[in-house]
Amino acid sequence: MPTELLPVPDHLLALEIGGTKLQLVQGDRDARILGRRRITVDPALGAPPIREAIQRRLRELTANGNTAAIGVGFGGPVDMTTGKIAVSHQVEGWADFPLRGWLEELTGLPVQVENDSNAATLAEAVKGVGAGYGKVFYTNFGSGMGGGMAIDGQLYHGATPGEAEIGLMQFDREGTNFESRCCGWAVDAKVRAYIAERPDSLLARVAGDGHTRELLEVREYAARGGHQGQAGRDGGEARYLLPAIHAGDSAARAILEETAEDIAFALSHVMHLFHPEVVVLGGGLSLIGEPLREAVARFVPGFLTKSFRPGPDIRLSSLGEDVVCVGALLLARERRSA
Repeated sequence: MPTELLPVPDHLLALEIGGTKLQLVQGDRDARILGRRRITVDPALGAPPIREAIQRRLRELTANGNTAAIGVGFGGPVDMTTGKIAVSHQVEGWADFPLRGWLEELTGLPVQVENDSNAATLAEAVKGVGAGYGKVFYTNFGSGMGGGMAIDGQLYHGATPGEAEIGLMQFDREGTNFESRCCGWAVDAKVRAYIAERPDSLLARVAGDGHTRELLEVREYAARGGHQGQAGRDGGEARYLLPAIHAGDSAARAILEETAEDIAFALSHVMHLFHPEVVVLGGGLSLIGEPLREAVARFVPGFLTKSFRPGPDIRLSSLGEDVVCVGALLLARERRSA
């Protein structure tokens, strides 16, 4: 996969602006990624440093006049008609910011801004596992839990600024929402709690071995002149579930089953309302892979009324970490053609 941004003629630019990362990607009209630059974001510093990084890189990338349009996938609610940010739930300083107008003034190019889950939905519906289906629902499980709906390759939009915010739906009357039970950090917390209670468990040993390997890799990388980044720090403990399950740990399996059941319950609401033909699971938690997909698919029918069973296909995202950027390239293509 290309890692450098190059002076490609008539290219499109995509931005992914999230809670912990900023990606700038060059692509062609088929939404193929030609080059990228990824910048780590410190959410504690707020939005201004992120905007400074965007401004600096965009001036360099658009100076030669080869850029045709820009698409943006933003991590938070967006007014897609104006390109104004409603709020970021992870980074202060984005509320009410006119992102599209700012980018158009900065570059002189047409810009389209969408919620990042919407961008990912478009990518999977047009270029991913949803291609060929008429009604596609996408949901991601990472630092949050978002969703999006595409119908015949076009995004469904609700009234501004709401979209298919599945993670904010209430799990119970006490105010618990699905995000607090299903997203990556929620599962990380379950794993940490279990390890703290049972430090001699197989899951704890798997996590400990993984942590040790990461620290060694970080030290070796730093010795070669690299930066330590996030490896070896707290967070991302859900990644130990799969190796623990393969090692026969019943506790890891139980955490996965509980999470999959919660996800299936959340998705059943989408299925009763919109009846998608396929549901795509994305985000960091989906990297657990087939064990998660199979468990979600197994639980879904039990939450559906009899006439709607067995429910839609459940598939894993095929675009991985590129999903938002591919969607943003498709948005740029649409904006260029408008």
